[in-house]
Amino acid sequence: MNDSTVSPLNCTQCGGELHPDEGQIFLTCPYCGATVYLDPAQVVFHWFLTPTLTPQQAGGELFRWMSGSQTVKDLDKKAQVIGQSFEYFPLWYFLISQNNSEKVTLEPAAAISVTEITRLNLPAGDLKPHDSSIDGQAVTPTVPLTAAREWLNQTQAGAQIKQSALVHIPIYIFKYTYKNQPFTAMVEAGTGTVLANIFPAKSEAPYLLAGGLTAFIYLILALLGLGSAGFAFVLAVIAAPFLFLFAVMIASRI
Repeated sequence: MNDSTVSPLNCTQCGGELHPDEGQIFLTCPYCGATVYLDPAQVVFHWFLTPTLTPQQAGGELFRWMSGSQTVKDLDKKAQVIGQSFEYFPLWYFLISQNNSEKVTLEPAAAISVTEITRLNLPAGDLKPHDSSIDGQAVTPTVPLTAAREWLNQTQAGAQIKQSALVHIPIYIFKYTYKNQPFTAMVEAGTGTVLANIFPAKSEAPYLLAGGLTAFIYLILALLGLGSAGFAFVLAVIAAPFLFLFAVMIASRI
């Protein structure tokens, strides 16, 4: 991969390029047989995640997400997919130590509109050393490692970087329209996670209206029933089915 942001790991004796496995500390050079000690805090690894979904399966994950609780009713039936592409997108992967605990944080290594990608949970055991066979579909990093580290220092004050890596993750990018408005969603091809910043979401206003109306009616019933708990209970029992039907109607329309 021709990438000025990542320096290859070379043997200190013969200069041959090395590809250590994740977590490997001692590595035997396949060219000269020398044993090399790897300090994860100083070495920048280069990994990629193998896709497990076909384009058809990724489309299925997208439509399952569209039919879920976050999106407007029948989005999976009313949306029109107008484009689909596949790429390996680069992320800066940092294993950091902070407050006596370790965690992984991700930063985009190239420009992207769907910033939800940094919230992915990458399965460390599935990461593999970079393979040149993916280069034709890999997005070239444009965010330098130094810039990503500076941003990390600003957002994670006091964190110690224990390991750095450039990880290319497989993603399917879907372009779709809903009511003549364009939207973008991504499906991470290793886990099937759907990512989207902006999408046709269910409005909370109808639910707030239903909840507010219910609270108001029960307040009125309580006031009417002052001095007669039995009368208030009867009014509540009468009102409950109507309020339930109103809530069902609201839920069915959004």
